[in-house]
Amino acid sequence: MIRMDIQTIVVGGGPVTSLIVLRTRLPYKNEAEVQLPIRIGPVEAMAISMGVDESAHGRPITHDLLSSTIESLGATLDSVDIVDVHGPTFFAELELTRADGTKVRIDARPSDAIALAVRTNAPIFAEERVLDAATLPDFKNVENDEKQHQIEEFHEFVETLSPDDFS
Repeated sequence: MIRMDIQTIVVGGGPVTSLIVLRTRLPYKNEAEVQLPIRIGPVEAMAISMGVDESAHGRPITHDLLSSTIESLGATLDSVDIVDVHGPTFFAELELTRADGTKVRIDARPSDAIALAVRTNAPIFAEERVLDAATLPDFKNVENDEKQHQIEEFHEFVETLSPDDFS
């Protein structure tokens, strides 16, 4: 499992889709960072944003309720794990520890799991196979590689110049 952080939350509307972009905390397979975009609904994007914001929002929403329920039962949310992807659909699991120390895994939508994670400060992880199947390339590295290639081509061109080329 690879540790992930929230990079971006896009709350879309109309034709603009909502999504959350997770990024690897540490380099992954020689990439500076790898981004994992997950398309979610606008309500779910707002719920995640509200959890990240941490300011008081009046009445609790569903994710606040679940967080309070877990806590009042003496359990803890140990992690949110993005465990699989099939086409555009991602699958997540909550890993909880009950008051008696028993570990429990619960199936969840990634958007709900992440909304809960931001409220409980639980870490977010992704299976390597999910990253291998659904990540975006590190566009910074792609751009740097292209710049380096252009510099090398220019250097080769300059090396082949002779004084006669200027007459």
